[in-house]
Amino acid sequence: MARTASLSGFPEWLPEERLVELHVLDTLRRVFELHGFSSIETRAVETVGQLLRKGEIDKEVYGLSRLQEDEEESRAAKGDHHALALHFDLTVPFARYVVENAGYLAFPFRRYQIQKVWRGERPQEGRAREFTQADIDIVGDGVLPFRYDVEIALVIAEALGALPIPDFRLRINNRKLAEGFYRGIGLTDTAGVLRSIDKLEKIGPAKVAELLKTELGATEEQAQAALSLAGIRTEDTSFVEKVRALGVKDELLEEGLNELEQVIAAAVHRAPGKVVADLSIARGLDYYTGTVVETVLVGHEQLGSICSGGRYDALASKGNRKFPGVGLSIGVTRLVSRILSQELAQATRKVPTAVLVALNNDDSWGAAQDVAAQLRSRGISTEVAAKAEKFGKQIKFADRRGIPFVWFTDDDGKHQVKDIRSGEQTDADPATWTPSDEDLYVRVVNA
Repeated sequence: MARTASLSGFPEWLPEERLVELHVLDTLRRVFELHGFSSIETRAVETVGQLLRKGEIDKEVYGLSRLQEDEEESRAAKGDHHALALHFDLTVPFARYVVENAGYLAFPFRRYQIQKVWRGERPQEGRAREFTQADIDIVGDGVLPFRYDVEIALVIAEALGALPIPDFRLRINNRKLAEGFYRGIGLTDTAGVLRSIDKLEKIGPAKVAELLKTELGATEEQAQAALSLAGIRTEDTSFVEKVRALGVKDELLEEGLNELEQVIAAAVHRAPGKVVADLSIARGLDYYTGTVVETVLVGHEQLGSICSGGRYDALASKGNRKFPGVGLSIGVTRLVSRILSQELAQATRKVPTAVLVALNNDDSWGAAQDVAAQLRSRGISTEVAAKAEKFGKQIKFADRRGIPFVWFTDDDGKHQVKDIRSGEQTDADPATWTPSDEDLYVRVVNA
């Protein structure tokens, strides 16, 4: 079970919990690298101006200052865009990274990034103030073919499918489709409509309709039309007919319909049952321009999205040079918290150590280290007992640590290894003995 953090919103893991997190991270790295994504790391801080230039997220950003700040820092903390703050996601820092390093990168540039981020959330299940994200993005120089929107969705479906989690669904929409529809029914503040629709699951259709009317000046007919679009959800490309049946005509709407149709068609073929067209998905951040994605665990929808993102065409630019991109971000901490709290998976032991080398007496420490070195040279995680207590106490220590094997060497140099789970003890040679594949490494298995 995941423990409650002593400082709300800043989770910490016990060793066996951290092993589950490492398994998730290693699995994601493996899948991302199989698809040719390169790992990068960006700094933890950005300027306030950089962070706030896309989207209204100032309430979520943690400013950075010293406890004894000088007058200049004090002014900066009160709104200076040159002040420093912790990044709240990895996409905005990545856009800055691309612009600054464009001369050293080969485009389309495929990157994955696994780092901590900080966000001024109200702590609750699935929402923390410090958490780990795992992002993948593909960025082009000038143009980025739409096929990469399709590829990103398929890579994420494969990555999530390799994790010890329940079934999931990628809920995909297209901002062009939505904005074109809103424009077609006469709502010009399309960004405002998107922000209202993004609240649909939190406040319900009646309150969203009221927002559209009171804040954006929509008529009752326009509000209901927007809600009708948001109500369309299909597991195949039949959403196209449902949208056209609403009778709205707009060039941008047609472009978005075509793009979303391509994504869903590819997913039906390559990741059947994992992707749905969900026209209620909006994504609150303003920098998304096309495909948008949110992902939920089936049966755990109240957790919120575990993976989200989409296409952004104008986030990164340098003069007239544009760097359009598409990417998705997995909320690793949110996933791991649910895995642990629901006991969906667990590590096969608490520590990496497979063997504890026991001490006969204090003088045997050097010989025990020699045995440990031989075992480690063949990839067997080994530690030496801290002191020469009675063997029963040394075995109990191994048991508390979750170490499956204890190694004994008598005064004549004879070696034996004991499986403390079964009690079986056999002769062994440190130069050749190896545990079974199941015991050699810690594994994470479905509960």
